[in-house]
Amino acid sequence: MDHIEEIRTRVQLLEHTVDNVHSTDFPGSYDGYDDTWSQSKFEKNFIINIIDINEDNMEFDMIGVDCSIANAFRRILLSEVPTMAIEKVFVYNNTSIIQDEVLAHRLGLIPIKADPRLFEYRQEGDTEGSAEDTIEFQLKVKCTKNPQPKDSTRPDEMYKDHKVTTNYMKWVPVGDQANIFNAGDIRPVDDILIAKLRPGQELDLKMHCVKGVGKDHAKFSPVATASYRLLPEIILTRPVEGEKAERLQKCFSPGVIELDNIDGVLRARVANPRRDTCSREVFRHSDLKNCVKLNRVRNHFIFSVESTGILPPDVLVSEAIKVLMEKCRTMLSELNHTTDSKSTETY
Repeated sequence: MDHIEEIRTRVQLLEHTVDNVHSTDFPGSYDGYDDTWSQSKFEKNFIINIIDINEDNMEFDMIGVDCSIANAFRRILLSEVPTMAIEKVFVYNNTSIIQDEVLAHRLGLIPIKADPRLFEYRQEGDTEGSAEDTIEFQLKVKCTKNPQPKDSTRPDEMYKDHKVTTNYMKWVPVGDQANIFNAGDIRPVDDILIAKLRPGQELDLKMHCVKGVGKDHAKFSPVATASYRLLPEIILTRPVEGEKAERLQKCFSPGVIELDNIDGVLRARVANPRRDTCSREVFRHSDLKNCVKLNRVRNHFIFSVESTGILPPDVLVSEAIKVLMEKCRTMLSELNHTTDSKSTETY
């Protein structure tokens, strides 16, 4: 890789600084490089690889885009993918030690397992709601003493219903929702602790859930975390053997550097740079720091998405992509409208 290509495509981690942090892959930056944007070139270079996925977490690589696009995608995941969350809490009775406003705040942050694509946004000023835009839950529980107490001081054995969790929240169908949804389609995420009660204390609440987005309130954010990092690149500029190889291995995260036994001599090899945390520990060793080049690939983003449990992470990623595409269409429409308006002006 020549020097200019390295500047265009790599962020360099030096001993005391980070170099090449600004994007320069746009037309006119360097002679002999065609950095003009074209759809065919973008489609050829753009790749998404799913590394790991389960019910709550997803890790994937997004390759071939600028940092601005990757960050826009992250911000959309955080704040513009809609979800359902508790907006109104009607307190009929609360004799717990938790104040009404604190209890309402805790309830609002509980993720609601309901597909927001099946609901509409509630109209401003509408306090009642309808089957199309509102989900209703009821929470009614009273703590009592165990009628058959054991010789124990454990609250679980002394009291009944003393730990109020989201399992106590019961869905109350609004309108014809009972005919549209099954019993398990709408519910809160399981086993989240809401309050602790003692004998005689009770809660009697009704809750309304509405559709919203994270930029209005964090309770509507569908992800616990959504982050990305650049792919690390580690290059050994010369062979590192023996005791130096063992020290080099300890400078990186486990699995990054492996040691091969070649004719009885240990030689360092870069095995999995993806695991590196870019600590730059190697630069503390005067005899090792010139043996290694630490880079990060500028257009290779490692995304990590953790769902709150409302929707699977792959669905959240798909919805975020749809929001980004719609933003692009709106932008193009506005540009075309501005161009058409200028072309019809007379002077």
